[in-house]
Amino acid sequence: MNGKDIAIDVSGLTKSFDGKVVVHNLSLKVPKGEIYGFLGPNGSGKTTTLRMLCGLLTPDSGSGTCLGYDILTQAAEIKRNVGYMTQRFSLYADLSIRENLEFVARVYGVPNPRRAAAEAIGRLGLTTRADQLAGELSGGWKQRLALGACILPKPRLLLLDEPTAGVDPKARREFWDEIHTLAAEEGITVLVSTHYMDEAERCHELAYIAFGELLARGTARQVVAQSGLSTWIVTGPDLHKLATKLEACDGIDMVAPFGAELHVSGRDKRALDRAVEAAKKADGAHQWMRGEPSLEDVFILLMDEAKDNFA
Repeated sequence: MNGKDIAIDVSGLTKSFDGKVVVHNLSLKVPKGEIYGFLGPNGSGKTTTLRMLCGLLTPDSGSGTCLGYDILTQAAEIKRNVGYMTQRFSLYADLSIRENLEFVARVYGVPNPRRAAAEAIGRLGLTTRADQLAGELSGGWKQRLALGACILPKPRLLLLDEPTAGVDPKARREFWDEIHTLAAEEGITVLVSTHYMDEAERCHELAYIAFGELLARGTARQVVAQSGLSTWIVTGPDLHKLATKLEACDGIDMVAPFGAELHVSGRDKRALDRAVEAAKKADGAHQWMRGEPSLEDVFILLMDEAKDNFA
């Protein structure tokens, strides 16, 4: 992959606030036209990283480029080519969908604002609601409107900060379908932070950040494989009591309830299997079967092992 194929190439990014390191020595390469997911707990540095990449924050140290522009010296050029969608809805509640989009188009100097707004409305399925006030929209429709505002200036990069938080599953799926369309048809690169594992699995690649440290990256399958986890799935009565016992066993790194099941995982397969065999002998009331570790299993384990930089 040559430099022309890379949208973001940064190394050693570090940022502190009030003496606390929020992002530490982060390096990242994102290919053009790719949907790149940021995973991590609250306070892990995801939003700070996004803001450094798009020129809204200057790193304390580190260097790199975004869309070919230097993140330290060409922040203005980067901003002109980036659409940034924050967690908080930031358009005008007392304007209609159409009025909001026409206003945004005028602010960014988009040619023929009315036509551009109408095209965005049609593309995002907002036609029947075009004259509805933005403040009256549900969470899913607000996110569609916010995405429409982001893509009006035809950015080369979209930064989406937990864009579907609080949105119902159908609206989330439709939102992601549109993101994939933008990447595939328009060649837009997308960086998106999310807590939803089903969304993470729809990204081309992932980066897991916990308390300022980049702990894992790759495709969803690669991140799971790199974790080295082995997993058993347990069903039966009184799983909470069983979980308490298993958490104290050598060889078991994580016990997590999933509905009517327990996921019992460990990085040392032999040690995990010994612990499972001992548990089976001690209690015959449960059913055990080998399972595949999920991305959520890996997410939980990494979060448990990460050191809180604010502790």
